[in-house]
Formats: sequence, structure tokens, C-alpha cells
Amino acid sequence: MKILVDAMGGDNAPDEIIKGALLAASEVDATIVLLGDEAIIKNKLGKGKIPENIEIKHTSEVITAEDIPTKAIKTKKDSSMVVGFTMIKEKEGDAFISAGNTGALLTGALLVTGRIKGISRPTLCPTLPSQNGPFVIVDAGANADCKPEYLVQFAKMGSIYSEKTLGIKNPRVGLINIGSENEKGNELTKEVHELLLQETGINFIGNVEGRDLMLGNVDVVVCDGFTGNVILKTLEGCGKALINIFKAEFSKGILGKIGAVLMIPGLLFLLPALKRIKKKIDYTEYGGALFLGIDGGIIKCHGSSKAKEVRHAIKQAYEFVKNQTVESIKEAIK
Repeated sequence: MKILVDAMGGDNAPDEIIKGALLAASEVDATIVLLGDEAIIKNKLGKGKIPENIEIKHTSEVITAEDIPTKAIKTKKDSSMVVGFTMIKEKEGDAFISAGNTGALLTGALLVTGRIKGISRPTLCPTLPSQNGPFVIVDAGANADCKPEYLVQFAKMGSIYSEKTLGIKNPRVGLINIGSENEKGNELTKEVHELLLQETGINFIGNVEGRDLMLGNVDVVVCDGFTGNVILKTLEGCGKALINIFKAEFSKGILGKIGAVLMIPGLLFLLPALKRIKKKIDYTEYGGALFLGIDGGIIKCHGSSKAKEVRHAIKQAYEFVKNQTVESIKEAIK
């Protein structure tokens, strides 16, 4: 198995990308190929012992955040991103990970690697934490305007990914809506609801509301990309806001500071539990967002990804390929 990593993509490339690859090297039974400027990558790897399953594929160009996606894919043929897509298409790699230009990643995956036959629209599928474990959103931003049949395919692919890669047995598939009643929603959700009721290959539990997501009442959340992206950014913002509120309150005034100091002995006893809670609710523990529906594993990491996120994305790619998720989607669509 070969997992390709775009060493030049993202705000913290190449340093954090390379660090993440080194962290993951001992955790996956696969070759990790770093795509990018060979001299720069070798310099960042240093003179220490490099794991045997780390390789370098030299590329001479980089697609930046400022590049126009379609133009960049067509003109920067020797960029780390385009070379990655080409290697997946030609079966020289099994999965490709990048924290680079999102538009270029989605465009390149479609234009260069290509869709699975029978898939109308690929879907961006991030994994997020809830109180009962992870759940996925399909779609989280790849398709702002959708036809009913697109969402049915999203549901199928999300269900297969959830079961094969995340190990969730018989995942609960829910259609995001403004109410749980069957008749709620707009024309799109009403039609999709009826179509999903007819699908025998998924565990459709009906409409779900926004509050169900973090409570762990659903495993696969189905929606159009516009709605999914709003949900994704809202949940990310809520997590950051909660942390900032706690920090602000503990540092507010002399009484707050005294209270924080007095709590330290008790917090020492709670430290193991707090670490487990942090790990459980930290979305970076789950890797990146799969671009499901492409004929190969394509994973988009956050642009500001650090080594930990890259490490988990590589482990995520390993599970995705090992459990033959693409092959299962092909079979389901066929």
C-alpha cells in the first residue's frame, strides 16, 4: 500500500506535514510517499535515521492558496498536488492527502483522478466528534446545489465509509431537517426522505435535527453541501468559543485567579479524565475529510493542519484503503 502526502500544501508545509508523516510511519503498514521539492524535504527530514517506509517523489511546482483552481490544475502539471492525483489515477498510489488549496483539490480529483462510474457527484465527508463517538457529514461543502438523487448517493457512500473505515456497525443514517416529522422540510428534503425510505442497503432513521448531531443520535448526516458546510463551521466555532470562554472566566479578576489556583490540586486528580475528554471531542483526532465518490482515496486536511492532524489523516487513509472502501462503494452503486 502506498499513501501519498502533499508535503508542500497547507499553511504549515512542509515542516508540520513531514513531522506528521514521521509520526505515522511506525503506525501504518504502508509506504508513505512525500511529494514535493526533494532538496527541501531531505533538509527538513534532517540527518537522523529516516523510517524505511518513507519515500520522496520530487515535484518542481506548488499550487498555492492564491492560485485559481482550474487554471492551476491545468498548468502546474508537475505540482505536488497534480502529481498525486495522477499517481492515484495510474494506480501508483492508493490514497492521497493534502492540506493545500481546497478548490484545487476538489477540481483536480474530478479532472485528473476521476469519479467512480455511476456516481453523479462526489461528496466531502468530514468526521466529527459527538458524546457517543464520531459521526460523518455528507456533504460538507463540495456541492452547494443538489438534486435528490445526489443525496441518496451521499447516504450510501457515507454509510459504507462509516462502517468500513470507522468500524461503526449498521450506521444510523439521518437526513438533516428542521424537524423530525416526515412531512417537515423543503421540497428537496421531502423528496429525499421518500427516496431514502425505499433504500434497503442503509439504516435510514428518518429526519434528524441539528441538536441530534453532538448528542450522538446519528452516525451519518445527509444534507446538501451548503447546509453541511454551515454545520461544519458552526461546530468548529462552538468548540473554539467554549475553550476561549473557560480561559477568559478563569483569568477574569482576582477572585477568578484565586479560584483557578485553589482548583489546581483537584484538577491534578482529574487530569487523566480531562485528557480523555479532550481526545474524544477533538476533531483533529479523526484526520481529514474524505472526498467520497472519487476512484481512489482523496483526503483533504485543514489548511492550518499541524503534525497531529497529518498523522491521523495518514492512519485514516490506511484504514480506508485496507478495508477496501472504494471497492465497496463501487459494488453498492453497481
